[in-house]
Amino acid sequence: MLEHNTQKQRSPQQTRLHRLSHYLPILDWGLHYRREYLAGDLSAGIIVASLLIPQGMAYALLASLPPQVGLYASILPQIIYAFLGTSRFISVAPVAVDSLMVAAAVGSLAAENTPEYLGLALLLALMVGLIEILMGVLRLGFLVNFLSQAVISGFISAAAIIIGFSQVKHLLGLKIPQTESFIRLLTYIAQEIAAINWVTFTLGFVSILVLVYFHQKLGKQLQKQGFTEQTITPVTKSAPLLLVIGTSLLVWLLRLDQFAGVKIVGEIPKGLPSVTIPSIDFNHMQALLPAAFAISFVGFMEAFAVGKFLASKRRQKVDANQELIALGAANLSAALSGGYPVTGGLSRSVVNFSANANTPLASMITALMIALTVMLLTPLFYFLPQTCLAAIILVAVSNLLDFGTLKRLWAYNRADAIAWLTSFVAVLATSVEKGILVGAAMSILLHLWRTSRPHIAIVGRVGETEHFRNVLRHNVKTCPHVLAVRVDASLYFVNTKYLEDYLLKAVTDHPEVKHLVLVCSAVNFIDGSALETFKDLIVDFKNRGIEFYMSEVKGPVMDQLAKVGFVDELGRDHIFLTTDQAMQALKCV
Repeated sequence: MLEHNTQKQRSPQQTRLHRLSHYLPILDWGLHYRREYLAGDLSAGIIVASLLIPQGMAYALLASLPPQVGLYASILPQIIYAFLGTSRFISVAPVAVDSLMVAAAVGSLAAENTPEYLGLALLLALMVGLIEILMGVLRLGFLVNFLSQAVISGFISAAAIIIGFSQVKHLLGLKIPQTESFIRLLTYIAQEIAAINWVTFTLGFVSILVLVYFHQKLGKQLQKQGFTEQTITPVTKSAPLLLVIGTSLLVWLLRLDQFAGVKIVGEIPKGLPSVTIPSIDFNHMQALLPAAFAISFVGFMEAFAVGKFLASKRRQKVDANQELIALGAANLSAALSGGYPVTGGLSRSVVNFSANANTPLASMITALMIALTVMLLTPLFYFLPQTCLAAIILVAVSNLLDFGTLKRLWAYNRADAIAWLTSFVAVLATSVEKGILVGAAMSILLHLWRTSRPHIAIVGRVGETEHFRNVLRHNVKTCPHVLAVRVDASLYFVNTKYLEDYLLKAVTDHPEVKHLVLVCSAVNFIDGSALETFKDLIVDFKNRGIEFYMSEVKGPVMDQLAKVGFVDELGRDHIFLTTDQAMQALKCV
């Protein structure tokens, strides 16, 4: 009623804008932008840019792409998402897990540092974008529910380990070929460990110490000294940028690239990227399709989860299907601007929120800062040591390890813990794409197993009340000639056999029973197989001299049963509104 009254008060133009803002959320926050928002958006945009510049280059390195590709992928996608996304805080750019998946998928089809490799990365971004947009248009956001949180957690934890070990070659200065096999990677590291470059390792190790200090210690120290959160956040989050500047100066001053063999980033092209049109090759598209689906699902899960979490803190909402469209458009823009697959990153988005971002204008400012960096400052990154970028990746992915979830799941639900372990082990033993498919399959199988054995209880009356509870848990009253059984699940082909066996055993164990009441208070759906089972049971019970009744059948379920004539076939006098009415009618009071 309130919504209806609100719509009546709007002018036709306002109504059109309101409807259009559902598809272009920038009209919502843009037309209602307040002056007091600007300071927070400006500071957040600059802080996230200082984090994303080294992070973007590092993640490109992880994807076996030139560092500028990570910067390119951090410009236009953020602007596009700001127009279309429903979350006001998500920062859309490359992330570690997607970068690893890109390297695994493209690395099997082309050699690193070749135009073909970059072309396939662009094609992959295009495919991810099209898949996400199609899913959003068809309102298929619910499909990601097939990837349970346990599977995602196990997958990301295993991916974090693979990412960490993949950076060991840069951290130690080793020459190790690219591989998506974790076992093979460990073998390569063991074979080459004697060739460690100690100068490279020292630079990388000190970089890790600096990042950990800024992340874990510095903030607490500044807080004790009375600094405000607005001051602490920019300082602690500037560690990667300060590290990039410091290590680059050190390598340049001491010529460590020449005298100590420290690998550097080298020349990064100056200027904004030109428009890139991915080459469409159907053989390559077929080969990349599994990876494109995996990146689409995982990327959306990460972005939607963090977007929903941050939105709840400001009493805002995010729309799953519109998010798919926004992320898909961002990936299309990445493909057309020299980038590779992107999504909303957890760490950057949290920093964006903590730095007092109010609207997606903060992400636009971040994109502008990165664009200015690409146009003017890329020569400054020439002497940037690759071990520094490896350190940034290692510290970032260390936060993705989530063994705490496994511990909680093992205590609460062993089936979910098994799904976590299956996903984790499958990723390490096979590959990231196969691992997540195995984890998803295990999650679905465990769900089917759980639903195939629904909770069923014989119930009795609690005292003189109208409430009926499990006879094994409560002190209740029952009648020898009436058996009331409650099933706590929807009924479909997977669990009807279990229900049938339970009911037949129950009446066998209670030979004095003349009436069986099935309490359907928790039944939301009865499929065709369950209906046929009911019909068979009714015949079987009649042969045993037992009448079958139902109580507390929900309206939608009752409508379906009436539509196929089951209600009349059973008899309307055999279906009761409440279990209490059924018991009174059967003289069990």
